[in-house]
Amino acid sequence: MAEKPKTALNGVRVLDLSRVLAGPSATQILADLGAEVIKVEQPDRGDETRHWGPPFYQTKDGTRSDAAYFMMVNRNKSSICVDFSTADGQRLLHSLLPQCDILVENFRTGHLARFGLDYETVHAINPKLVYCSITGFGHTGPMADRAGYDYLIQAMSGLMSVTGESDGPPTKVGIAISDLVTGLYASTGVLAALHHAKQTGQGQHIDLALLDCQMAIMSNQAANTLATGEEAKRMGTKHPSLAPYQVFETSDAPVVIAVGTNGQFERLCAAIGLDGLHEDARFATGAARVENRQALESLIAPCIGQRPLLCWIEALAAANVPCGPVNTMSEAMNEPQIIERDMIETMHRADIAQPIRVPASPLRLGETPVDVRRAPPQLGADTEAVLRELLNLSEIDIARLRKAKII
Repeated sequence: MAEKPKTALNGVRVLDLSRVLAGPSATQILADLGAEVIKVEQPDRGDETRHWGPPFYQTKDGTRSDAAYFMMVNRNKSSICVDFSTADGQRLLHSLLPQCDILVENFRTGHLARFGLDYETVHAINPKLVYCSITGFGHTGPMADRAGYDYLIQAMSGLMSVTGESDGPPTKVGIAISDLVTGLYASTGVLAALHHAKQTGQGQHIDLALLDCQMAIMSNQAANTLATGEEAKRMGTKHPSLAPYQVFETSDAPVVIAVGTNGQFERLCAAIGLDGLHEDARFATGAARVENRQALESLIAPCIGQRPLLCWIEALAAANVPCGPVNTMSEAMNEPQIIERDMIETMHRADIAQPIRVPASPLRLGETPVDVRRAPPQLGADTEAVLRELLNLSEIDIARLRKAKII
């Protein structure tokens, strides 16, 4: 019987021309699943997020190293420095293409054509290659030539209009959600295209836009507006289609109560001392509870305010009513469930004084588990090894390229 691969993407090689967040988050998913990811960076500065701090990690000699931002999405990758604005740099990458299965890039539309790294040129070199482009607005449409950033996408997609308190201004989400969602879609699309390429020998171009991806996850907010023609509104912690589904104040801290069914509502009423309230016609169905939201809140809030957070978490959990604390980041990372699920990854890099700690991959594959093989790389740490092993360049060739500042 053939031995199973240790990782799901064992033997897959990715040439990663992406920087910042959307592209690197996609390639880190592929790397965690076992793909060999070769991250191509500019020799003088590398990925911009190496410098996006504070906070920064410190080297063992006390100097500033890479930012925590970079460490978040670049584990399990090799880093090579190649100046592909030069003819020699372009030839190096062209030589690597036949040995790769996937290319991921997130340059503005048309930018890579100047360097012979556009899809048409690359496809001619390696017809089997899956080529994934990530841009703000895609390669078609009136905004195709514009740069797109997460903050701008959150505003344009309507996300900010439904985020924040009802009497407050539009608010962005506290993480770069548009970038991260695009990274998830990118990894999904790449794996689908890779499957097709393995079956047919035919690669393809994937055109992913941050705005498209963010619109796709506007979910019920977009669906409600499309169904009714009414604008979605900011509701703070409340839900437009469910009640009670929000934050309540206990006697010492806020608690989230998320009632999604009539059975949960009945159990909530019993647990907080409002037995029989579920039979009140104003609250007997989900639609009725939404319609009479204010009256319902006025009855529930005083009850919740009488006892501390931990008492309610215990009581509502025992009653099988979804509830939980509103944690800070530190509190979240110290949740027993998070600890038990190993959701904080600790890595070590030889030049850095302290351990590198970042959120771990959530993927749990029973037969081919995620493998954390190395910490995020130093800038250009693998340039010579990749050029020697994949392109068979000699030490003299490498020295010449280094002297010319190509690598």
